[in-house]
Amino acid sequence: MTGEDSLQDDTDAPRSSSTDESDAGSVVRRDRFSGGPARGFLSSLAADERIFEADLAVDRAHVVMLAECGVVDDDTAGDILRALDAIEVDGHATLPDGEDVHEAIETAVIDGVGADGGKMHTARSRNDEVAACIRYRLREDVLEALEATLALREALAAVASEHVETTMPGYTHLQPAQPTTVAHWALSYEGAIRRDTERLLEAYARINASPLGGAAFAGTTFDIDRERTAELLGFDSVIENSMDASSSRDFLLETVQALSTLSTTLSGLAEDVILFANRGFVDLSDDYSSTSSIMPQKKNPDTLELVRAVAGDAAAGVQGLTTTLKGLPRAYNRDLQRATPHAWSTVDAVLEATRVAAGAVATAEWNEDALAAGAGAGFSTATGVADLLAANGVPFRTAHEIVAIAAENGADYAAIESAAEDVLGEPLENYADSGAVESALDPAASVASRDSTGGPAPDAVESQFESARDALESHEVAVGDLETALETAHDELRSEVMTYA
Repeated sequence: MTGEDSLQDDTDAPRSSSTDESDAGSVVRRDRFSGGPARGFLSSLAADERIFEADLAVDRAHVVMLAECGVVDDDTAGDILRALDAIEVDGHATLPDGEDVHEAIETAVIDGVGADGGKMHTARSRNDEVAACIRYRLREDVLEALEATLALREALAAVASEHVETTMPGYTHLQPAQPTTVAHWALSYEGAIRRDTERLLEAYARINASPLGGAAFAGTTFDIDRERTAELLGFDSVIENSMDASSSRDFLLETVQALSTLSTTLSGLAEDVILFANRGFVDLSDDYSSTSSIMPQKKNPDTLELVRAVAGDAAAGVQGLTTTLKGLPRAYNRDLQRATPHAWSTVDAVLEATRVAAGAVATAEWNEDALAAGAGAGFSTATGVADLLAANGVPFRTAHEIVAIAAENGADYAAIESAAEDVLGEPLENYADSGAVESALDPAASVASRDSTGGPAPDAVESQFESARDALESHEVAVGDLETALETAHDELRSEVMTYA
């Protein structure tokens, strides 16, 4: 979004501010650059609606700081701030034509205030301005994404709490592998999305630093207070190097990568639920399903199919952004105007997918009878039988061979007994009595026996659930603190602006 600053640099700021030109657009861009066939190609004004509010906030903070530092007088600052308020009320759609939202807002201020309105741009460039606007808006988007991950984790934890003992088939290679529980499955995704939350929190910390004051890239001759604008905008710190501040977009790439990883987690979750619905294990709410236009009996998991597909959109965002940024020299290049839309589109797609996934999980009904019936399909308790024999002195590879032979000959006690006789040359009961083998063959008993840390046994799942609950509470507090900090900064900026009313 927005091009390199050719409005004025620090040294020509007074000249620009005192111009008598009546055409505000000419004041901002000069007649030489006022039109031409490339004008529309250069413009990002329509797309910049997303950062309209952010730009107004950045403008206000910058003007307040300029007044506090004595760079502009209080009366001029008040005129500019009142003009910005009027622009906010009128909205983005009423902005004059411009190359971008930053130019259009400045033009509107000059239209309302006169030439002195151009003093709002003293000691800055559009380069540090747009970088600040992107970070300002992206913080809000990431907070929404964080809230969505918390909601999904809460939904998964609720499923786990309700289905600690609900046995279900577990799969590898989409083949029945070992019995597990719905709680164990749900918490496996809670753990993955918890890490997605952590990645977004880490990305937020690097977004939340102020580039303002970096100007075009080489700083400014004016005696400004970069820390003050950072404080007024709720940024935690200042990006020290002015060239780095104005030109770097690694924070965008990191955020899009974190969102892409989240979308990959969502895609796996969606795929599982789609398969479970196909097998009658789960019934999705009608709100998250659709029917066929021709086949009235159909109930299709369409929303989750779209959630699954969003991973492709997010991966495209990473690729597009990476390719745009690759090889760009310092400091500013107009390529960056094409970089930001990759981030916005990825944020929007993944945020919506996360919310839909949370809703689908929260409202789904689990068919406990079908799940229990499927838990033992495909001789899924075979590993449990092999483990039983190994625990009683049979080398595990020998036990594996016995159970593999039994799997081909009935997969029941009689088949295991016969295979043991053939392989061991002695009765099965020398190693395990019939009751122990029958218990190992039972899916529920098999699950109960797998009580190692992280396993599906109820006691082991309870420990995992406590960890999930504690992490969720901790992350809810962290996100709440970030939101409060932004609200506090917003209130402080508004209070400071009012002193110039």
